[in-house]
Amino acid sequence: MAEPPTPDRAPAAGITITRVFDAPREAVWKEWTEPERFADWFGGSESEVPLSTVSMDVRPGGSWRLTMFADPGRREIHWHGEYREVVERLVFTLSDQPGEDAYELITCSNSTSIPSSSASPSRPASSSGGAGPPRRSRNPPGGLYGDR
Repeated sequence: MAEPPTPDRAPAAGITITRVFDAPREAVWKEWTEPERFADWFGGSESEVPLSTVSMDVRPGGSWRLTMFADPGRREIHWHGEYREVVERLVFTLSDQPGEDAYELITCSNSTSIPSSSASPSRPASSSGGAGPPRRSRNPPGGLYGDR
């Protein structure tokens, strides 16, 4: 398994964003791999992802898809991708474009404190959404979602 990027050893291309969550790794893993949890945070607070639109076949070669209603205008975005790796880290493609050639590769490392790396020119990641579990209508024990 490749070492995670550091400031002195960055990947050759793309964007790397690292987030560390104060939570058990199993809890963060579930946020990325369970439809109910993924739908709750994906897209940030300005977007809605109806659970009925989420499909996740979390295995190498499996696909995922969801429909997001973004921004106050409720612009409809159809996200989809394919899982590449699902052991110790989650690697999958992310696209809102038709066809198989236009996608970003997302890698979520599964370490004691799970960093998540994301690259998406159409939806830049920030602390308010898009790069990991940043929001939740409920704040579970352990503070996984901070003060939100």
